[in-house]
Amino acid sequence: MVHAFVMVKTAAGKAEAMVDAAREIGAISEAHIVAGDYDIIAEVETEEVYDVLHTASSELQNLDGVENTKTYISLD
Repeated sequence: MVHAFVMVKTAAGKAEAMVDAAREIGAISEAHIVAGDYDIIAEVETEEVYDVLHTASSELQNLDGVENTKTYISLD
């Protein structure tokens, strides 16, 4: 099992709607609005690293209002 965290930067005023949309993505186990450089942290659990990439680059980045993402793969 691959465990990762995806940081999401949203357009102004989009975080609340986007966190709900992110929670609908199957590979995302949790998503939270946070304070700081990014607006949302999404926790991803998949079988393969490629699936993390697909979730971040195809599913999250296609949501209306996403400006940028950064993915961190857990090593433990």
